[in-house]
Amino acid sequence: MVLAAVLLLVLAGVGVVITRPGPVAGWLGDDAGSGPNAVGVTPEPAPSDVLGGPDSNAPVPTPDGVRAALDPLVGVATLGDRVNVSVADVITGQTLFAKGADDGTVPASVTKLATAVTVLAARGPGYRIPTRAVAGAKAGEVVIVGGGDPTLAINKKGYYPGAARLDDLAAQVRTALGGTPPTSVTVDGSVYSGPVYGPGWDDDIPTGGSGGAVTALMTDGARTDPGVEHGSAQRFTEPDLAAGKAFARLLGVPTDSVKRGTAPPQAAAGASPAPGTELGVVQSPPLIRLVDVMISESDNLVAEALARQVALARGQPASFDGGAAAMDAEVAELGLPADEISVSDGSGLSRLNRISPSLLTDLIRLAASPDHPELAGVFGGLPVGGWSGTLNERYRTAAGTAAGAGSVRAKTGTLTGVHSVAGLVTTADGRLLTFAVLTDKVPGDRDTAQPALDRIAAALAGCGCG
Repeated sequence: MVLAAVLLLVLAGVGVVITRPGPVAGWLGDDAGSGPNAVGVTPEPAPSDVLGGPDSNAPVPTPDGVRAALDPLVGVATLGDRVNVSVADVITGQTLFAKGADDGTVPASVTKLATAVTVLAARGPGYRIPTRAVAGAKAGEVVIVGGGDPTLAINKKGYYPGAARLDDLAAQVRTALGGTPPTSVTVDGSVYSGPVYGPGWDDDIPTGGSGGAVTALMTDGARTDPGVEHGSAQRFTEPDLAAGKAFARLLGVPTDSVKRGTAPPQAAAGASPAPGTELGVVQSPPLIRLVDVMISESDNLVAEALARQVALARGQPASFDGGAAAMDAEVAELGLPADEISVSDGSGLSRLNRISPSLLTDLIRLAASPDHPELAGVFGGLPVGGWSGTLNERYRTAAGTAAGAGSVRAKTGTLTGVHSVAGLVTTADGRLLTFAVLTDKVPGDRDTAQPALDRIAAALAGCGCG
């Protein structure tokens, strides 16, 4: 109930209604979302089927009890010889199980938990990312200035529900210009710098559909077709120019006039509108909603955009290097051991990333603390075992995993040879625990590794471990 109270405070401060498919759905009583894909929204099951409320008076499991439950599961050959684990009580912080808990391990998409906590700390849950249009240096030139909103849509058929829209921005521009017709469009994505593909990414990521070029201006997460359901989707190789051409079409400007450039500084006098004059602006959904999307659907391009927001908030370059440095610095500022995190991107696609399991459980405990209400937004999008997001099909049929259905709420991570999971689990006695299991030398495939991971969390859910 501490999480419920904290999240209600956050939502009141943001002033928006957030659809939450994760562990606080029942607490907040949200309505189902809208939009063509309703990202992160899952039909609500009967209350008895999922997410029983934790009991703060429930007995804390003993370390010996947890060890007896987990030792046989963390040593299975299926997970390889590097299985690092941390389990702690959310309220007291007591460590209940530790195996390589402080060792930096390739986290894959579990990295997104660190991205979520650091961006909520750096920007706040109510922050919105602007996309602006300004007058260019030449008569009729319109410069669209990307602020890093990956959810920007062209029109009401966009992929992300509630996204800012280019057609709204175009309407503002036409009004601001009055009778002056626009003649060209310039794309300014200069708020980002550095490579568009991350260090340590597998060679197939830029074209495989799960990742793509990271630019400050894009529409629908760079998807060529916003109607495609979540998962691997074809992406524009130059998302900024594709967005600029869509904007040009909305303004009635030839698409061959679209080019990259930078917005001029606002002139004190001259032609009307003067170069640099703002012609319109649209704002992304509040950052708390973007965090929900990133975590619930493991959206890699949203994650990279949020890492760059950490960089911008801390005065760092909005690049892979700048975002990584800013995330590390934010972790340190939160009072956590920054020597246990070293990342190269915000999505977890990079094999250069290292995070310890104990840092992940520390991040989750900190986010649950009433001392940091701004961090509580990390919980809304956590997938639920057997119900939502990346855990929708797990904890259903694999032997030894049924106890985790509705009791495990966690972020998953997968790369070839790497499988991870971190989040929350409610024990059979109603005690809320945080756990992280990271493996980065898995010999087999996901069909055998994921059920082995799930059995670890399910063992926590199914026992009192006294």
